[in-house]
Amino acid sequence: MQVNQARRREWSRAGLAILGIAVVMAAVELAMGRVLICTCGAVDLWHGEVNSAGNSQHLSDWYTPSHIVHGLLFYAAARWLLPGKGLPLRAVLAALVEAAWEVVENTPAVIGRYRDATIALGYTGDSVVNSLADLVAMLLGFALAARLPVWASVLLVLALELAALLAIRDNLTLNVLMLLWPSEAIRNWQAG
Repeated sequence: MQVNQARRREWSRAGLAILGIAVVMAAVELAMGRVLICTCGAVDLWHGEVNSAGNSQHLSDWYTPSHIVHGLLFYAAARWLLPGKGLPLRAVLAALVEAAWEVVENTPAVIGRYRDATIALGYTGDSVVNSLADLVAMLLGFALAARLPVWASVLLVLALELAALLAIRDNLTLNVLMLLWPSEAIRNWQAG
């Protein structure tokens, strides 16, 4: 009984920490001049048009799978790097890394890099609502990885990456590759 109470307290503290991380992330992004919601005035559950002003402005889009993959990968990294630490602490650290990425991703320098090096020619950055939804998507991936066998997590990563690749000719792998080592051949292929 005491073990269950201690575990609940540990998860409660982790949940509060993750909520705090989300609030700080949102406040930083707002202070950076990011819009709270899409300038279109709506918050859609799904926005599937990649080359549009609504991309990265709503709750989910074709880049949401990449944030689920973040969670799967962060779980694996935390399990490997912090084997003696509990799952709640690892979840908090994963949320911290994701929130830090969301802030960095929405700086003028990185937005400019996306425009210069990838097919995201009209990318203007994320709305705060989209960043918060991306954090939730990462936590979903993290939770899935904590429950799935390793082989299923690997298959899920491959399936999500392949689905995005087939649907929009982009995914987390190509996104990272194009940000770090742009390839004109890949960019031309992505442009269709």
